[in-house]
Amino acid sequence: MTETIVTLVINKLVQLTVQESKLLRGVHQQVVDIRDELESIQCFLKDTDKGGDLQDDFKIWVKQVREVAYHIEDVIDEYVLHVAQRLHQQSFIASLHKIGRLLKKIKQHHDIATKIQDIKISVREIKERSERYGFSSSDQGSSSRATKVTWHDPRVGSLFIEDDEVVGIESTRDELVSWLVGGVSKRSVISVVGMGGIGKTTLTKKVYENESVKGHFDCRVWITVSQSYNVSKILTSMTKQIYQAKETTPGQIDKIDEITLISQLRKCLQQKRYVVVFDDVWKTEFWEIVKHALPCNDRGSRIIITTRSELIGVSCKESLYDQVHKLQPLSQDKAWELFCRKAFQTEFPRCCPRQLVRMSMDIVKKCEGLPLAIVSIGGLLSTKEKVSLEWQKLLDSLSSEIECNPRLTNITNILSLSYHDLPCYLKSCYLYFSIFPEDYSISGSRLLWLWVAEGFIKGKKGKTLEDVAEEYLMELINRNLVQVSFGELDYGIEKKYRIHDLLHEIILSKARELNLCQVLEAGDTTSIGKSRCLSIHNVRENVFKTSEYSRVRSIFLFNISEIPRSSIVKLFNKFKLLKVLDFEDASIDYLPQEVGNLFHLKSLSLRGTKVKILPKSMGRLQNLQTLNILETAVRELPIEILRLYKLRHILAHSHDYEIESSFHSLQGVKIHEGVGCLNNLQTLVIIEANHHGGGLFEELEKLSQLRILGISRMTAERGRALCTSIQNLVHLKTLIVSSISEDEIIDLQSISSPPPFLECIYLRGRLKKLPNWILELQNLVTLILFFSSLKEDPLSCVQTLPNLVTLSLNHAYDGEQLHFEEGGFRKLKRLTLRELKELKMVKIDKGSLPGLEQLDIGPCPQMKELPFGIQHLERLKIIHFYEMQGEFVLRMQPNGGEDYWKVKKVSTICLKYRIKGERYQIYKVSDSHLLERLQGIPN
Repeated sequence: MTETIVTLVINKLVQLTVQESKLLRGVHQQVVDIRDELESIQCFLKDTDKGGDLQDDFKIWVKQVREVAYHIEDVIDEYVLHVAQRLHQQSFIASLHKIGRLLKKIKQHHDIATKIQDIKISVREIKERSERYGFSSSDQGSSSRATKVTWHDPRVGSLFIEDDEVVGIESTRDELVSWLVGGVSKRSVISVVGMGGIGKTTLTKKVYENESVKGHFDCRVWITVSQSYNVSKILTSMTKQIYQAKETTPGQIDKIDEITLISQLRKCLQQKRYVVVFDDVWKTEFWEIVKHALPCNDRGSRIIITTRSELIGVSCKESLYDQVHKLQPLSQDKAWELFCRKAFQTEFPRCCPRQLVRMSMDIVKKCEGLPLAIVSIGGLLSTKEKVSLEWQKLLDSLSSEIECNPRLTNITNILSLSYHDLPCYLKSCYLYFSIFPEDYSISGSRLLWLWVAEGFIKGKKGKTLEDVAEEYLMELINRNLVQVSFGELDYGIEKKYRIHDLLHEIILSKARELNLCQVLEAGDTTSIGKSRCLSIHNVRENVFKTSEYSRVRSIFLFNISEIPRSSIVKLFNKFKLLKVLDFEDASIDYLPQEVGNLFHLKSLSLRGTKVKILPKSMGRLQNLQTLNILETAVRELPIEILRLYKLRHILAHSHDYEIESSFHSLQGVKIHEGVGCLNNLQTLVIIEANHHGGGLFEELEKLSQLRILGISRMTAERGRALCTSIQNLVHLKTLIVSSISEDEIIDLQSISSPPPFLECIYLRGRLKKLPNWILELQNLVTLILFFSSLKEDPLSCVQTLPNLVTLSLNHAYDGEQLHFEEGGFRKLKRLTLRELKELKMVKIDKGSLPGLEQLDIGPCPQMKELPFGIQHLERLKIIHFYEMQGEFVLRMQPNGGEDYWKVKKVSTICLKYRIKGERYQIYKVSDSHLLERLQGIPN
């Protein structure tokens, strides 16, 4: 991670020396010298975060490198801020040739020269110290001076777990055994994929040692690969295991080269039915080499690969017979069973005493189905007294126990392997999750834009920074370090992401160590110190009043109930170098003029606050990239916004969830004429169309980089102008259009050539018919129609869209029947049918909606029974019924309901009845309170 920090500083120095060299008049050469010295130091840092234990003197050296890198960034940012403030005081926007004359008058220019000279000396001394102590650069391997050689693989225990300690893998084990001994005669590969600690090695070892497997194969080979493998040693080990049964091996096998070893293995295995396990594979190139030693001999040979990376699993799938098996966490019931076996292993029976149940359940929940954690924590608790005080102490201090307790460090060691394996460019992105509270899900776009604002993303030719950031995120997901989750009200428009609670603990500790992030919680007296990011959780006192001045670059607030106006002003005065300021959901109603002093600010989020007006000083935020005022009371953007030429994302609309299913619950904002000058904009949602003449749509055509566009208060006569604009936005992925009233028609028929990459369409208003061009959208994932009042069944038009995952019809159809035809909606996972007042019947043919996982229905007062054919939906997991009539609900009751058999395999069925607006009381199917309520609902 220190390497990442140094890289970020080098990039900043490069930018300064190339793009803004006149700012550095008189010190330019010294800045170049510092950059060059840092680049030479960089090569020493490659191996410092690979997971080995570093010696103390090397740790101190690495810390010094990190601190001087931060200091360089501070000096540069303070100087640039000072220049920017003086330019503002001079009341003109200086071009570079004017800056030089101004610098002569600034005392700060002399100060920076002195500071840069001091830094240059410090950097040179650090480099000399590395050479004096004998730290070697990574291109020559880690020196013994840098790392200790003693290391024990923490995963060894997974190979020797007793059968009575294994829970929840029985069905998967039997499935794998069946695959090994049955199936096709072709050689085939199965990759068992999952996050660290989920039980891949344990499961595979139980399969490997199964008696039917032992008897089925002529020879068996088990190879533990790990991160630092040697191909020759692996091939040698394979040869020895194969020849062991013959009690003879080729002479001087340890001296044979790789190609000869591969040839000998192929010859030996050609006539055998073999099974080979490669456990713990970390690199795709491993399989590319070793597969040549394993002949495709049509004798039913099998290969098992265990890996944390889904990318590796996919890369090993080279034929129809190869498979990838994603190992899932234990269910809550199985996790509880395993915990009780370990925590009460000395008790009979192995069950939890009543007084410990609540705390035990909290501990199990924290483990999130991860067997490694459950076994380790349960084992520790088995040594403690079975009294509430002891268990509560462990629960309260679990974070520090996992970090320090010798019986739990195995959790950290195993899970940390995935972090240490990350390339430099991903480490900072991953550690960024430490900013957010435990179990927090963050939207994908918000996360990517924050990474860009922080400078974590390195540009690639032909791609936006956001595109590269998305690639980074996908790599973290493929490594099973980040999980995908979904929000309640997002209709599938945007995915959300989180990390496992135990991984969160580990990276939070790492982020503190590196001064990347400091989390302040209620009652926390920890000094902010040199942390670059301040994340404030659940604090009631005035944290900005007592905190010292710091070099913080990012501030996040979570669950902050009240911040006095005076504190907000102090925040802007104390933290002048901020790049990111995130007030999301904070209880503030005011943004002071002082916000304009944050020259370096790149991301400002006021989402969910009570702010009503943006100050004119916003026009001075020359580096602002993202402005998020979603769900605020802001109704107009100040004209000064049009000066912010680096803006990439403007998010500005609000929903009133207290209004019951109203057309007017969604509101956009007014924006002044001239938005076309913001030609870096990628996101613009939602702006009002009727605030301008037709000029708005001409301005939109200039925004060629737009990916997300939202327009509200549209009228029918302006539809053609909007269509012309949309056709020119070739990069557009999301389109949101809302009409000026519920009865106003949205006319989008005249689009002849729609943007080819459109993934999401959200139309809110009356439609004469569904636009024909929608049928051409091969990449469409989400289609949402509100208040469309269509007369014809729209399903026949969209059922063949090849990538449609989410379909939502809300007040969108006035007909009596919807028919899902056989073969339609092959990829649809979520279907919403809301507020369809005339709908009487839904018919689902067998073979339709084969992948549907969630169904939302209601209110549909004319529907008396479940959709016909709903029993065919084998993957359906969740059904939400909204305010359905009593007769409808009674027909699916478990005790005597004539439709219950159709949905009895669905794991989650909820019935929701409105309290106010979009807030609902939720019931289970057989809830007695629901049945009481139904007595008052007319049929």
